Amino acid sequence: MSKVLVIGAGGVGSVAVHKMAMNPGIFSHITLASRRKAKCDAIAESVKARTGVVIDTAEVDADDVEATAALIARVQPKLVVHLALPYQDLSIMEACLKAGVDYLDTANYEPRDEAKFEYGWQWAYHDRFKEAGLMALLGSGFDPGVTSVFASYIKKHLLDRIDTLDILDCNGGDHGQHFATNFNPEINIREVTAPSRHWADGEWVEGPALSHKQVFDFEAVGEKNMYLMYHEELESLAKHYPEIKRIRFWMTFGDAYLKHLEVLQNVGMTRIDPVIYEGREIIPLQFLKAVLPEPSSLGPTTHGKTNIGDIATGEKDGEQKTVYVYNICDHEDAYEETGNQAVSYTTGVPAMIGAAMMLTGKWRGEGVFNMEQFDPDPFMDMLNDHGLPWQVKELDGPLQF
Repeated sequence: MSKVLVIGAGGVGSVAVHKMAMNPGIFSHITLASRRKAKCDAIAESVKARTGVVIDTAEVDADDVEATAALIARVQPKLVVHLALPYQDLSIMEACLKAGVDYLDTANYEPRDEAKFEYGWQWAYHDRFKEAGLMALLGSGFDPGVTSVFASYIKKHLLDRIDTLDILDCNGGDHGQHFATNFNPEINIREVTAPSRHWADGEWVEGPALSHKQVFDFEAVGEKNMYLMYHEELESLAKHYPEIKRIRFWMTFGDAYLKHLEVLQNVGMTRIDPVIYEGREIIPLQFLKAVLPEPSSLGPTTHGKTNIGDIATGEKDGEQKTVYVYNICDHEDAYEETGNQAVSYTTGVPAMIGAAMMLTGKWRGEGVFNMEQFDPDPFMDMLNDHGLPWQVKELDGPLQF
């Protein structure tokens, strides 16, 4: 049983602390902190109403290393679970080193002033965490996170060698809004408008954003347009599984979403450089975030399902095989359990499970690690037990695109 400090009071943070409270044998004491304590207090009320567990709340500016380290010293957690913004990864990692505590996050670092994300900034902390005898686990969400664990499960149990890996992310939910994002709008739009990128034959292949479209029939959702994108787990999987010849990531988008996004780009609302308005600097994308619906508010109106998984081709016992490992999550079921829609649920549950892996010692190391570097089996077991059951199918052949 261990104390944990969760930083971030959005939808993912809400799901994670609800699920932690449902597992008191692992999480003996939970503190939830964010820049606005009122958001933490509202989540704490929901946790108490749904589980009977009382959690503590606190206010902290996670950009402030000293203030964050001071909070850690006061709470004395065994683990800090960072579920706020990826801009804050490095400052919270610094605070963890200062306070001598383990670290976990769900998304890799990216600077505020550049639409770029890569693991290099965080991998550079490996030696410092190792010398301190501490562990940092990166990307313990669904993608990245579960999709990397699926890959390691495939390598351990289903294929002797993986030749190609395709990660498919489909959100078949409908929230009734003309335009809204299912997680932080600023991060979502930066991600979607970045150039596409995939790994092929030992090098990165780049292309224009959203320029490569395919149709795929997703179980429980139906046929959807999906687009080739860059996503951070491609970088870590290419590093840790160098035998894979090609790794791609696909995400579905509706036509209405893309039309709105195109217009917003054309009029400059997705810019991340400052502009002068009435004598003061504003960043258009941050202003857009302020006028869009808060993702955590979409739970009551979102219906439908998500379907996210890995399709891998390779060899098993000398024969070519294609396998598909995936999860289907229902938005309404997720909301009924935690008060949050499935996009938050599919990230918050793996954050809880990753934390459980570390606190129980099932995953242990000194330094900075990605999800695929550990034994997938105990993590996969907890997915089945805690709301994200997975399925395995053998396909007739590889994807024909």
